[in-house]
Amino acid sequence: MANKPSDYEVGYGKPPKATQFQPGQSGNPKGRPKGTKNLKTDLQEVLNEKVQVNAGGQTLEVTKQRAMLMRACELALQGNIRAIEFVTNLKRKHQEDDEDSVAAHPLSAGEEQILADFIQQQREIIDEEEQES
Repeated sequence: MANKPSDYEVGYGKPPKATQFQPGQSGNPKGRPKGTKNLKTDLQEVLNEKVQVNAGGQTLEVTKQRAMLMRACELALQGNIRAIEFVTNLKRKHQEDDEDSVAAHPLSAGEEQILADFIQQQREIIDEEEQES
C-alpha cells in the first residue's frame, strides 16, 4: 500500500485522501448546535414581546418596538433634537425603501398603454376647456 499509482494528485487544496474528513464527519463537531437562534431572530422576538404603556390616561398593551417608537415620538414632540433626528431619519429611510420598491416594479406594456390613454384624455379635456374660454 506504500507507493500505489493513483489518479488523485496531492497538492495545494488537495490533501491526501487519508487525512480528509470522512463522509458524515464534521470539521467542527462542537460547532453551533442545531436550533440555536441567531441575533436577528432573538432581536425580533424581544421586540415583539408585549408591554403595558400609559398613553393619554389609558393603559395599552403594545409591542416593545411600538413602545420605543411611541417614546421617540413623545420626546421629539417635546423638542428633543436627537429624537427629532431619529424619527425623521427613520421616516426618510422607509420612504426611500417604498420608492425603491415602486421603481423595482416597472409598469407592464398594458399598464403603460392605460396610462398613456388617460394622459391623452386629460389633455383633450384641457384643450376643450381652453377653446371654450
